[in-house]
Amino acid sequence: MTKLSGQSLSRLEDARFLTGNGRYTDDIDRPGQLFAHAVRSPHAHARIIRIDHAAALAVPGVIGVYTATDLEALGPIPCAAKVPTLGPMLVPPRFALASDRVRHVGEPVAFVVGETRTAARDAAEQVKITYDALPCVTDLKAALAEGAPQLWDNIPKNLSYSFEKGDRAATQAAFATAAHVVELELVNNRVIIAPIEPRAAIGEYNPAKKTFHLLFSGQGVHSLRNQLAKNVFRAPPEKMHLTCPDVGGGFGVKNALYPELIFVLWAARHLGRPVKWVSGHTEDFVSTAHGRDNISRTRLALDATGKFLALDVFTLANLGAAMSTGGPGSSTNAPGNAMGGGYDIPAVFMDVRGVFTNTVPIDAYRGAGKPEANYIIERLIEAAASVLGIDPTELRCRNLVKNFPHRTVMSTTIDGGAFAQNIPLALAHADHEHFSARRAAAEALGKRRGIGITCFLETARGAPDEGAEVKFLPDGKIALALGTQSNGQGHETSFVQIAADHLGLPMASFVLQQADTTLVKDGNGHGGARSLHQGGSALVKAIDMAIEKGRVVAARLLQAPLARITFSKAVFHAEDRSISLSDTARAATPDETLDSYIWNKLDLITFPNGCHIAEVDIDPETGALTLARYTAVDDFGTVINPMLTIGQVQGGVAQGIGQAMLERTVYDPETGQLLSGSFMDYSLPRAADLPDLNIHLHGVPTNANPLGVKGAGQAGAVAAPQAIIAAILNALAPIGVHHIDMPATPERIWNAIQLAAR
Repeated sequence: MTKLSGQSLSRLEDARFLTGNGRYTDDIDRPGQLFAHAVRSPHAHARIIRIDHAAALAVPGVIGVYTATDLEALGPIPCAAKVPTLGPMLVPPRFALASDRVRHVGEPVAFVVGETRTAARDAAEQVKITYDALPCVTDLKAALAEGAPQLWDNIPKNLSYSFEKGDRAATQAAFATAAHVVELELVNNRVIIAPIEPRAAIGEYNPAKKTFHLLFSGQGVHSLRNQLAKNVFRAPPEKMHLTCPDVGGGFGVKNALYPELIFVLWAARHLGRPVKWVSGHTEDFVSTAHGRDNISRTRLALDATGKFLALDVFTLANLGAAMSTGGPGSSTNAPGNAMGGGYDIPAVFMDVRGVFTNTVPIDAYRGAGKPEANYIIERLIEAAASVLGIDPTELRCRNLVKNFPHRTVMSTTIDGGAFAQNIPLALAHADHEHFSARRAAAEALGKRRGIGITCFLETARGAPDEGAEVKFLPDGKIALALGTQSNGQGHETSFVQIAADHLGLPMASFVLQQADTTLVKDGNGHGGARSLHQGGSALVKAIDMAIEKGRVVAARLLQAPLARITFSKAVFHAEDRSISLSDTARAATPDETLDSYIWNKLDLITFPNGCHIAEVDIDPETGALTLARYTAVDDFGTVINPMLTIGQVQGGVAQGIGQAMLERTVYDPETGQLLSGSFMDYSLPRAADLPDLNIHLHGVPTNANPLGVKGAGQAGAVAAPQAIIAAILNALAPIGVHHIDMPATPERIWNAIQLAAR
């Protein structure tokens, strides 16, 4: 049997997706189902004076209108991120519905339940809420200023926490003796996450068993089950059953616990009927967590030869109006492990302040902290190369880690990688030797062409530890029950490839079970590019456990000593006798079952890395920007399915391109209104914005797991922003433009050109 791992097999799940047989939350209806619609604040900051829902209750088909008073027995939404802050992290209570004050546009104040979506929506428009508008603040620096509007009475200066990591004294000492110091203030722009499938949920309640069922579009069922049970409904976890059908994209934000998940469950219990809620994209803009949004003062110290001596980073991180489930993690723990990238830097220190503003809460978004950390070091390297008069690629090569294992000063051990080799490979694939000719051709057309050659280092793991179970079903198939969860990555194919290789069976022999707290014992879902590293490792160990159990049963059935039983290609052998795995499983007694579950303890991080090269053309008359070429060489260790891996990189690169060139979340500073509140005002990359993405895999297997895999799903979003900005500045440096913030829109580029010309 040909080995399946390493082959670019088409996704098994695509047959149903491409024929319209995908099963998403909005495709599902329950008998007797009702519909919920949220009444959201039109103000960024205001006191709630009075809620009058008499007119709403008079709308035909309306069942009820509910406010915070109705839900007062429920607990608050927890912040699940554990961050070692300098003092107590101040986390304000966040409930499903606002009671006394609203703190961002879109915060839910009430919800309506009706027999139809139309009835619920129409009635929501009839809910009359009297507000007393308060001053608001949406800007990070302004939120910390004296006299700024205070979001929470018990949180002075809107400051939730201070976080530090690294060696402050060593860093300061290195700067004191450095031959060169470069400084930049860098903005990592707020982005709105826009999965194809908006958030949706159906809540059900069984009064006889006192059990809840939540079916929703999400990324992890077990963590949310525990939060709902322990923190909100104060019920035993076994009374909460959570499931996800097909999920049309998550990108981190569907790991969070949202108010709508709470009130569909509460309403289902209160009304004795299933309750469904489905968001639209415009509603998602003001109700689903946003990503990124921080400002960093950064410094890089170098000696006279260009050797990096120290990196110092001070960051203001926007938390939004309240603490989301994983809100503080993406500005503290996550970038901390990746700060400094793949470079040998003797001293690093980072200082982060978490700040509340009257904006949608922030949570983890693809890469969650790693894009921010890599953007910092790569932008500083470009600036340092200019100061020293060194080619930035040469400066990178001088400082990249070359000897492994490498212990960083941030207490992370990198076991291996192709850091130094990635650059020449990428240059070759990008046809760098002919770049000058392409630049000359662009100039002949009145354009300025630039190239950005940058590196990245990801720290992939997500939540540590993962569960997997192998179950032998009555129909002869084998169920793979995984605690990780697909939201578009192709798990039904990649995990089956692994199992088929390890057991020697055709792929059709397996079914994947996921995203169901009844079918799957436990798990940490998806996030942090962890699925193959964590879930694949657990699966391999569960399979090994099943084989060992099978050897014991086969020894009895074949009447041979256990030591003589071997296993290969789905068959147990004892010299001249043999029995198939399926026959062994059927013959096993209940006490001998081959079913095997493992909770695999694995807290090691993997380190995807690579070199990405962008080429851009700029029209200096208009600032119009075209991404002309994009090349990537990535080290993801062992690759299970190259086609799926490249697809993941393509998606991540597209999102990184969006942040670098297009996506700008804009709040009105006076009113706190989200001015980029729909796709009419917020630009996502389209096919026309993207060149052919020239992606190559150059893997060095890791020792962090038995498969040798490194997380691939976040790499593109980690790598693309700095490559594109470097290319833009390379194009514009000859005319005096040396800095630009994301997104580099034509307007910003044109303004930078005009300013440089003065």
